[in-house]
Amino acid sequence: MGKENLKHMVAMERCKSCGLCVTACPKQTLVIGDNLNAQGYAYVVQMKPLDCVKCNICRIVCPDVAIGCIDTCA
Repeated sequence: MGKENLKHMVAMERCKSCGLCVTACPKQTLVIGDNLNAQGYAYVVQMKPLDCVKCNICRIVCPDVAIGCIDTCA
């Protein structure tokens, strides 16, 4: 499966809305959303998924391992 078919997912319950992934995203596809997880944090959502280039920087900078790929990231 090619990189163009991969989609990022956010483990809502792990996200603590630190914003590191939002700041690091070169295409500005991520935002801290309005909905809260069980811990009371507003979790990150991919606002413009079609603009995502699957660089995986968000996955690398996330201290809580809350963001990844549905399939294995290449």
